[in-house]
Amino acid sequence: MTRSASKSSARRLVPLLATGLATGLALSGCGGRLPGLPGGGWRQEPAAISDAPATPPLQPGSNVIVDAVSRVGPAVVRIDTVKRTINPLGGLFGQGPSIQQQQGQGSGFITRSDGVVLTNAHVVEGANEVSVTLPDGRSFSGKVLGSDPLTDVAVVKLVASRLPVAPLGDSSKLRPGEWAIAIGNPLGLDNTVTAGIISAIQRTNALGEGQRVPYIQTDAAVNPGNSGGPLINDRGQVIGINTAIRQAPGAGLSFAVPINVARQIAAQILARGYASHPYIGVRLQSLTPQLAREINASTSECRLPEVNGVVVVDVMAGSPAAKGGLKSCDLIEEVAGRAVRNPSEVQLGVDGARVDEPLALRVRRGDQRLTLNLRPAELPRQG
Repeated sequence: MTRSASKSSARRLVPLLATGLATGLALSGCGGRLPGLPGGGWRQEPAAISDAPATPPLQPGSNVIVDAVSRVGPAVVRIDTVKRTINPLGGLFGQGPSIQQQQGQGSGFITRSDGVVLTNAHVVEGANEVSVTLPDGRSFSGKVLGSDPLTDVAVVKLVASRLPVAPLGDSSKLRPGEWAIAIGNPLGLDNTVTAGIISAIQRTNALGEGQRVPYIQTDAAVNPGNSGGPLINDRGQVIGINTAIRQAPGAGLSFAVPINVARQIAAQILARGYASHPYIGVRLQSLTPQLAREINASTSECRLPEVNGVVVVDVMAGSPAAKGGLKSCDLIEEVAGRAVRNPSEVQLGVDGARVDEPLALRVRRGDQRLTLNLRPAELPRQG
């Protein structure tokens, strides 16, 4: 077998060798001898294919991403959850166990050395067991102190001390184009670092209208398992909590809850176990000139200006909006002195108010412009 394989290989190489010899003879000019060593041998000489100057050796230096990750990385944790559900058919006719377990995984980061961890509400939602693992291998049982589905922020407490802490930044000072670095445990790969830039701030239409979070949009790669992990800047400060992704052909976009929002919600959870949200009790609709023309042509109840804006569709009976004099067909132009262009901006304006304290709304009603003072109430908690 060995000889046969050798002969076969030799036969395959023959054409290449023949081509090489023919090329050599052609280049030799005359006499049929190869240049170089006596007898036609080929002299091995170094070929000068570049005349660039020698590159000096790399010197130890600073890398902003490396420095930022080294500052925050030790405080980024993996969160493993177990959720138990009752199987109504369990034990009957081989339909599986009576109690089923569903495992999940996400990320989080430590904000206090005594074991306070911030993450996403959807990471720990319905969990019966929460396990938190640090990059150094230590593992702790965690207790969910509270979660807020409206902002997707949750707080987990560990029984520990002298833990590494992630410094918190100021998300109100962010600008598009700045570095954005994501750390987390995507797809089960612990301590994964990805980097990009801040693509947009105050993204109020990232996940639909009426949302309560002005998201930070980045192009840093984020995947399932990154949820709850920190988005940090080039100074090693947490500027957001990675929360959601939108995938598109050839690219993906990721969104983070600004740390200023998360800080406020977490403080409320630590103080009383839940977050408080003001509400005024209205249903809103984005208005366009075309929609205004259609409404004006179909009903005499509303006479709307043909502009872009926010129109009140419905007012809940007995709500703060009703008590403050807001009516259907009112066009909301300002909330607390700030111009609003869509329902999300109205929602964010209301969220910035305090429960049972005056909130000024500038509205357009027919040919009149009015200023109404509402007193937001506390939104009833779910569950």
